Amino acid sequence: MKRLPADLSVHLAGDATTTCQCWRLTRRDGPVFGFTEHDHDLGFDGTVFLAASGFSASETEAAAGIAANASEVTGGFSSDCITEADLSAGLFDGARVEVFLVNWRLPEQRVLQMVREIGEVARDGSRFRAELRSLAHRLSQPQGRIYNRRCDAVLGDARCGVDLVGGGFSASGQVVAVIDAARVKVSGLDGFEDGFFRFGRLVFADGLLAGTGTDVETQVRRDTGTELGFWLPPERLPVVGDGFSITAGCDKAFATCAQKFANILNFRGCPHMPGADFAYSYVDGETTHDGRPLFA
Repeated sequence: MKRLPADLSVHLAGDATTTCQCWRLTRRDGPVFGFTEHDHDLGFDGTVFLAASGFSASETEAAAGIAANASEVTGGFSSDCITEADLSAGLFDGARVEVFLVNWRLPEQRVLQMVREIGEVARDGSRFRAELRSLAHRLSQPQGRIYNRRCDAVLGDARCGVDLVGGGFSASGQVVAVIDAARVKVSGLDGFEDGFFRFGRLVFADGLLAGTGTDVETQVRRDTGTELGFWLPPERLPVVGDGFSITAGCDKAFATCAQKFANILNFRGCPHMPGADFAYSYVDGETTHDGRPLFA
């Protein structure tokens, strides 16, 4: 049960109140931002809470026990502190949000209502909507490893061990034509076979999309050059001449790890574990079931 400070409790018990909500947002990389739904800036605890930022809060659902409560905060890109580019780059993902109830006439009369983390962020034109998750949501996150036939490492990380830069698994190029929102023709990749960069990552090096990336769905060589398709279109259309870097992709299969990356000693899956296709199969008189491994 939350206890209110005595002075704030007296104020709330009066006939009229002068309260508002304030949000203090701390990004994982350190920067701290303050926002309020009041029409004037407020300051306390060394943080300036900016007004006229377009922020407003939704109703908050709460439940007994350890259920993960959720609420939302909405706003527009009217504040220089939060930009569409930063949201697209994921800089605010997982940020810590402290929600205060404040007497705007006397900001020293306040109470910390809850602490949340930013979850899903949805954008609609010049506005955004951010989900505020209670810290209890961490209890529902998978912990440890799951037995799986496919690898659960991220290509190029410490568990994988593949050198994406020096191992010949990366390249750079330029956009030479824009086919549509999710397909472009590029230069610099003609020396690679089809599908080499499928499931890979492309990061733009310059232009309006500089620093942003997208996942590659397809890579096909045409007579007019190499065509790349993206799983999701970038935030903005690239333009001819935009440079990029790209890294190879991996479908997490044991065969790919052996043949494409020669990295089977670091394979982080369980390739000998029978899958659903094997479990649901039946004796057909042709398949050999003599105890030999399914993978050589």
